[in-house]
Amino acid sequence: MKNSQLLNIAEDLVRCNFIGPIIALNKYGCYRLAARIKDLRDNGWKIETKRFRKSNGKLHTMYRLISAGAYPKRGK
Repeated sequence: MKNSQLLNIAEDLVRCNFIGPIIALNKYGCYRLAARIKDLRDNGWKIETKRFRKSNGKLHTMYRLISAGAYPKRGK
């Protein structure tokens, strides 16, 4: 499951240039986006973290692709 989530997140970053936790949860059932981002960074991906406060005061995080590294392999 982790590898397929990782590959889907990687593909989304390349296609859309950004991703957030709500997107990852809704599209891939990924509850730990920060952990998957770390996995990508460990594979040479350059990903910027942006944190901002919404008008309701809640802190939100988005990840933006700077440059792609090695693609994760699709799991069995």
